[in-house]
Amino acid sequence: MPMQTITLSLPESTFLRFEQMSKVTHRPLVELVLRAVEVGSPPGWEEAPARFQTDLAALDRLDNQSLWQIAKANRGETEAARLQELLDRRSDSTISAPEEQELSVLVEEADRFMLCKAHAAALLRWRGEIIPPAEQL
Repeated sequence: MPMQTITLSLPESTFLRFEQMSKVTHRPLVELVLRAVEVGSPPGWEEAPARFQTDLAALDRLDNQSLWQIAKANRGETEAARLQELLDRRSDSTISAPEEQELSVLVEEADRFMLCKAHAAALLRWRGEIIPPAEQL
């Protein structure tokens, strides 16, 4: 991965903490600072399955109000009921080929929906918003 160079001014107390940690861990100071930046960065989407990455990456550009709408969104009861019906039919081995295809599409949509909700909430948290427990969203 290509690297970019930046100059970073740190408060002395922060620098001294990194310097001390570098000595204690026998790791380069730059490695520790880079790790702190990586840990404190916005949530990434690169680890998600490739088919969802474009949707998740698009969330990075949304304002907080739009992210809240996504984080609080709920799937329709009709869709959830149909998904459950098809899952039950699959487990009973009574699902037809067209229903199996429909189930595939519904599962893909549900996965995308949940990943987007979770990523929106993670972005909001990184931006300093307080995220209530999932059952309160």
